[in-house]
Amino acid sequence: MEDRIKELELPLFAGYLFCCFPLEQRVSVLRLPSVVSVVRYGKDPVPVPDQEIAALKRLVASSYPLSPWPFLQVGEKIRVHHGPLKGVEGTVIQVKNSSRLVVSVWLLQRSVAVEVDSAILIPVRQPRASISKFVGVAPREPARVCRF
Repeated sequence: MEDRIKELELPLFAGYLFCCFPLEQRVSVLRLPSVVSVVRYGKDPVPVPDQEIAALKRLVASSYPLSPWPFLQVGEKIRVHHGPLKGVEGTVIQVKNSSRLVVSVWLLQRSVAVEVDSAILIPVRQPRASISKFVGVAPREPARVCRF
C-alpha cells in the first residue's frame, strides 16, 4: 500500500564501526571477523576527535529524526546553546524554510543532518577539541543498526 509510511532503522555511516582500543591491540582488532581495516591517514591509524564522537552520541540519543547528509567542508561552525542538543557543534544549512544542523566526521568524510530551530544556534569561535581514543573501523559487511 502506497499510503503507508515506513520507518527504517539504518546505519548513519554504512560500513563503519566506532570502537575504542589501545593502538598496540590493532592487530587483534584486525583479526576480528568482518573487520577490513582501521581508518588511517597515510600509514598511521587516526582517532576520530572526541568532539565529533560526543556530537554523534548526542544526536542519536535525542528524539530528533536523523538522516545521512553529504559531507560539508565549508560554512560557519555553530553550537547549540539550548535544549537536548546543548553543546553540540556543527554547520548550519537552510533546507526550504528550516534550519538543519549538520554534524560531520572529518576522517570518514560523512555527515548527519538534524532539523533544529535556528534560534538555539550560536557561532563557534574556539579551536577544535583534543583527539580521542575512538578509531573508525571499516567492517567487511555493512552494519544493520547505528547505536552508541
